[in-house]
Amino acid sequence: MILDALPHPVLLVAPDGVIESANMAAEIFMRSSVSVLRRHPISDFVPFGSPLLTLIDQVRERAAPVNEYKVDIGSPRIGAPKVVDINAAPVSDRPGAVVLMFQERTMAEKIDRQLTSRGAARTVTGLAAMLAHEIKNPLSGIRGAAQLMEQSVPSEDRALARLIMDETDRIVKLVDRMEVFSDERPIEREPVNIHVVLDHVKRLSDSGFARDKRIVEIYDPSLPPVYANKDQLIQVFLNLIKNASEAIGDDPDGEIRVSTAFRPGVRLSVPGTDERVSLPLEFCVQDNGPGVPDDLLPHLFEPFITTKTNGSGLGLALVAKIIGDHGGVIECDSQRHKTVFRILMPAFSGEGASHSQKPNEGNS
Repeated sequence: MILDALPHPVLLVAPDGVIESANMAAEIFMRSSVSVLRRHPISDFVPFGSPLLTLIDQVRERAAPVNEYKVDIGSPRIGAPKVVDINAAPVSDRPGAVVLMFQERTMAEKIDRQLTSRGAARTVTGLAAMLAHEIKNPLSGIRGAAQLMEQSVPSEDRALARLIMDETDRIVKLVDRMEVFSDERPIEREPVNIHVVLDHVKRLSDSGFARDKRIVEIYDPSLPPVYANKDQLIQVFLNLIKNASEAIGDDPDGEIRVSTAFRPGVRLSVPGTDERVSLPLEFCVQDNGPGVPDDLLPHLFEPFITTKTNGSGLGLALVAKIIGDHGGVIECDSQRHKTVFRILMPAFSGEGASHSQKPNEGNS
């Protein structure tokens, strides 16, 4: 079927409203096979009174194509939310039949957010370099003075001197974390088996902050390696799983899902060029915690944004920088009891990077 080559979902709706045909992208989008889709009208897959149904009626009445933008057709059956641009057109030789093509808005918006996050990371880069030079040296002097003072002041004042040293140490640690943003050296990369990375992160998590949490692994064993820095990927997934663990808290039904998948058809345009980079590798960390507040979600990867009482707000900003430096995209979809951090990255295109490579074939 020629339409299977298209990256966008395409459906043929018969005059009676029943789905007659669908391409491969539509099967993935609708979460159903063609054989299942053909047994149902389109109304079974979208919310009651959906604008999509009105759009189909308009096409039939006008016998002309109609486009609609930013339509949420999300439902429990196909997942929610699903915001798409819809292109609907009549079939010339079949009165009443309508062809639908969906273009997901989410990817464009996620890329926009990613570019914003990279800009924010560059801002932190300059700030980190300035802080390292202008703050750490005076802090060293302050700590030294407080240490001398502790030895000479009365015992009742020593606690204050110790407080000065402890707070100075805390500020130095914060500046040290920010210095990571100013590291502009080329990343040392190699073909990395993502499952080796995730297995290592799970072992660390099980023996530390997530020892009492349930971590479910849903892996595609046929993934090709990712061309990346293994240590930095470990840092990324440790951060995401730690955040998921903290979001769950003490909920006895708390669960963290870590998944990998191959998603052909996801391509990113490189600004300023005609080049399009394929991002077929999808890595997700999902938790069933309370979710991210709506007002915070668009700014989640910006520095100093956090919901934690004692958080610095640099963890996710660093994650966004690492993924961006690798040519990938990270985004977050959140609703109550389902928060998903999704990473899209390019596959290693060198020798031996076939899609059929198994995760235990030594490309760690």
